[in-house]
This record gives sequence, structure tokens and C-alpha cells, in this order.
Amino acid sequence: MTSRFHRILNRMALFTALLACGLILFWAPFMQIAISNIYLNGIIIGAALFGVGLCFVEMFRLVPEYRWARAFFKGNKNAALPPRLLRPVAIIMRRGGRVPVTTLGAMLDMILLRMEDSRESVRYITNTLVFLGLLGTFWGLVVTVGGFADLIGNLNFSDDAVLDAMQAGLARPLSGMATAFTSSLMGLAGSLTVGFLGLQLQLAQNTIFNELEDYLAARTRVRDTDAQ
Repeated sequence: MTSRFHRILNRMALFTALLACGLILFWAPFMQIAISNIYLNGIIIGAALFGVGLCFVEMFRLVPEYRWARAFFKGNKNAALPPRLLRPVAIIMRRGGRVPVTTLGAMLDMILLRMEDSRESVRYITNTLVFLGLLGTFWGLVVTVGGFADLIGNLNFSDDAVLDAMQAGLARPLSGMATAFTSSLMGLAGSLTVGFLGLQLQLAQNTIFNELEDYLAARTRVRDTDAQ
């Protein structure tokens, strides 16, 4: 594989390792944020971990595709067929000869469509993390507003213990504010993490696509008479 493909994979691994080290160093503050609403934040953390794992799975699924491309470019026409993205192209190229321009455009469009389809799940998880963060924000705001409304409605300012009652009643609105801020923070952080890894996946796919495009362009006939 080329150095560019290696750099992209190493970048993903380095980013994930730095993220894991940051979580280990700041484990106590992270847990304080997570337990402010363990159910919603747990869902956000689980979705983010699933997205990270999916990005690496899709990245490693590109390896046999790239190995076939490199072997084919070097003249190995009998290389094992790639499993997914480039399989139709590999079947067509095994027949030999130059490729018409119309066929080249259709082949490249088919590859682009397959690559975009393989990234749909990653894109959906990124959007889901943003949605979960916004959901937690509105959820926390509803709890906060409701808590302040109940607090003000139940206060008796003629009572000498009104300050103690106010202090006890602030627990619910403060809990709502914690839910709003922490879920927003975790949803944003998760979406940025999965989004960055998804971007690296797209760059790796573009590397394969660009090399294949250059190879096919050099073996394309503009007119049918060129093949004669």
C-alpha cells in the first residue's frame, strides 16, 4: 500500500490512542459528567464507541480492495477479486482490452456510489450523536424550568426556614442544568470524534478511487475505431 494510505490509517490510530489517553488521564471528571444523567449519556457514549468501531471496520475492509488494485496495476491479472467496492470493475477489467469512455464513466459512477453507501452508517451515527446532544439539552431545560416553577410556587416567604427550603428545592433545577450541559458536551464530542474518523475513511476511499481513475483513464479508448 502507498504511504498515503498508511498515513491515513496511522492518523486514525493515533487520534484514537490520544483520545483514550485523555479519557484515562481525566477519568474522574469524565465520570462526573457521565453520571449526571447516566441513561442518556450512556446512550451517547455507546453510540460514539459504536461509530468509532464502525469507522475502523470500514477502513480495514478497504485493505483487500487496495491490495487488489495495487496488484492489478502491477500487471497481475489473476489477483483474487476484491470483496465489495471494486468487484464489478475487477470482473470487467479481467476481460482485457481498452475501456470505452462511456463504460469508464459508468464504472467510476458505480464505484463512487458504492463508496458513499459504505459511509452512510457512519454519517447516520454522527447525526444521531448531534440529535442526542440536542435532546439532552432540551430535556435538561424542561427539567430546569419545571424545577424553578415548582420551587417558586412552593416557597413561603413568611416562613423563617425559607432559605433552607430554597436550598433544598434547587436540587432539581440544578440537575436539569447538569443534564443539559453534559449531554450537549458529550454529543458534540462524540459527533466530532466519529466525524473525524469518517473523514479519514473518505480520504482513504478517495485514494483508491483516484489511483483507479488514473489507471483506467490511461487505458480508455475515445472512439470505437481506436480499438481496431
